[in-house]
Amino acid sequence: MAGKERQVTLRFLAEPTDVNFGGKVHGGAVMKWIDLAAYACAAGWSGRYCITVYAGGIRFVRPIMVGSLVEVDAKVIYTGRTSMHIALAVSAGDPTTDKKSLTTHCIVIMVAVDKNGDPTPVPEWIPQTEDDIFLRDSAISLMDMRKKISVEMEAHVAVLK
Repeated sequence: MAGKERQVTLRFLAEPTDVNFGGKVHGGAVMKWIDLAAYACAAGWSGRYCITVYAGGIRFVRPIMVGSLVEVDAKVIYTGRTSMHIALAVSAGDPTTDKKSLTTHCIVIMVAVDKNGDPTPVPEWIPQTEDDIFLRDSAISLMDMRKKISVEMEAHVAVLK
């Protein structure tokens, strides 16, 4: 089983097919790129097929223009028994320069699964630097917040049914 690659950067060229009615890259395209990078990162760390179980806190900071070079940086910031919390940052800019600006950021949780689709253990990630400890602690704090939000969301689901 391969594994232990903690971070990955994927690059895309924002194409005309990615445009929304406002002339900018639509959020759905950005979310697809985020999911692809999260998968690549989680599979690289765990050496397993992984599925997305949560994407949250997606913050669109600025629009992406067609023709921009888009970079999606993904990094493992916390591991559970079968899950990996991946921090993602999307940056974009003119492909003829090195200058990129943050456009979007979020957290995605991926779960490693076996050939039957059942959750399977992942290697533990242990923070080594102060920045890594901060990221791990932030992921833990976000887990606590998600539990509270989940309870609130259940009330909405009940009303929508």
